Amino acid sequence: MFPALYAILDPSIIPGPLGPFAEALAQAGVQLVQLRDKRSGAGKICAEAKALAALLAPRNVRLIVNDRPDIAAIAGAGGVHVGQDDLPAEEARRICGAPLWVGVSTHTIEQVRQAALTSADYIAVGPVFPTATKENPDPVVGLEFVRAARALTQKPIVAIGGITVERVAEVYRAGADSAAVIRDLLSAADPVSRAREYLAIAEQVKRLPKTGAF
Repeated sequence: MFPALYAILDPSIIPGPLGPFAEALAQAGVQLVQLRDKRSGAGKICAEAKALAALLAPRNVRLIVNDRPDIAAIAGAGGVHVGQDDLPAEEARRICGAPLWVGVSTHTIEQVRQAALTSADYIAVGPVFPTATKENPDPVVGLEFVRAARALTQKPIVAIGGITVERVAEVYRAGADSAAVIRDLLSAADPVSRAREYLAIAEQVKRLPKTGAF
């Protein structure tokens, strides 16, 4: 089963080292973590990824590296996530190899259709809600987009963008397998408790029978 919570670690939001933060999330039950460092050079990102991979792999937590399949492969990470302006999924796959996951961001139905035809292991859709994480975010797509994406593919769907603990249940009900969370998790007074809240909601919602057009 695809992890219901996808924690994204952004050094621009986390005050201090990433390692202790990632370890705490792993202890809370988080099984999927992404390193999203848009500001550092390749050397620093690679060092961060190596340290996180060494920390998380023994805890059965998969580390995804944003944008850089080369760094994902070198660091021993569990996968790479690429956006529409990055390498295509198949090119990323050639670089990082078959065992690693490749995730793709999508913002339109046509992009979802195209991603569904690739070897991508999951498809991210969003931003579902308004977000302050990106400086120039794509237009908000809403829950209807999540439902539409769910109807187009059997691949795991990851919803992203403005997701909070108050909104995540409706995201799961719309058909998302996972919720990618950045600010609501990283900026929480107690990120570990917040992560457990998300996981508890996911468990509760996913026990219920699905209804509606998905």
